[in-house]
Amino acid sequence: MTFQLRLLLAALLLFASTGAQAADRIRIAAQRTGTLAWELDVIKSQGLDRKADLDLEITELASTEAGKIALKGGSADLILSDWLWVARERGLGGTLTFHPYSSTVGAVMVPAASPIQSIADLKGKKLAVAGGPIDKSWLLLQALARRSGLDLKKDATLIYGTPPLLTQKAIQGEQDATLTFWNFCAELESKGFRRAIAMDDVMKQFGAKGAISIVGYVFDETWAARNRGTIDRFLQVTHEAKTILASSDAEWQRLAPRIGTSDAATLAIYRKRYLEGIPQRTASEEASDAAALYLVLAEIGGADLVGPAKALDPGTFYRPNGGE
Repeated sequence: MTFQLRLLLAALLLFASTGAQAADRIRIAAQRTGTLAWELDVIKSQGLDRKADLDLEITELASTEAGKIALKGGSADLILSDWLWVARERGLGGTLTFHPYSSTVGAVMVPAASPIQSIADLKGKKLAVAGGPIDKSWLLLQALARRSGLDLKKDATLIYGTPPLLTQKAIQGEQDATLTFWNFCAELESKGFRRAIAMDDVMKQFGAKGAISIVGYVFDETWAARNRGTIDRFLQVTHEAKTILASSDAEWQRLAPRIGTSDAATLAIYRKRYLEGIPQRTASEEASDAAALYLVLAEIGGADLVGPAKALDPGTFYRPNGGE
């Protein structure tokens, strides 16, 4: 072997060991008990990230608020949040943007034998509300009640609390109805509760033409502009993960400990509700409905909820691959 050939082989070996291009990194902050953590688990276990040449650096946090802090503080590139928060940040001069993740929303849950069938039946009842006084579902429920001349703040006894606490109180019979997030609705369904008022129906009464993804992937548009190929590959990978979850019984069984249930019936409800929320519409269609809802929420919640903007900023929704 000639000296020149030995040098060439040495150079090739050095490139193979140290010079190969690194996968594109995305730093993700995910709520430990949230559905994004399930999805990321599937992506990792199936090697979808490696196939897409992505390095997903995942930090699991205790709350969605911690994720917002991480994103705004620069320690995360992507989180899961709602488009209303994104719109508010943009109204305050921020550059966050949003891509639909799930249209599954909460509901007003009641015991199976409850006489409550509609908003009018909440008059004089004890209503528990998860998420606090400016929760979006709560504001929309109030807005719809006002159409019937009902002021839920005055005509019902209200209790605010965390979803896990209110779930336990509902099971113990301490309240007549519970407005809570979809995954806690699923838990209550497994205990024999039913949906008296579905929030997706409420949104349609305010002009939504289809299922709106309130929750989505949130990231900075400046970062996305520099890393468009990376974020678009990530969104494709998440779509593949959702496809796997739509068809694989084995994956749901594997995820059961992370979800927090060993009961087959409960797991089936979680699966059903998760799959119902997989976005089926374009970002433009979602943005059109979101703009209509924004006006309703702005009227009820005011600047504390939506910030100074009077209408939904057109840059709120991200379009991958330059599409719709």
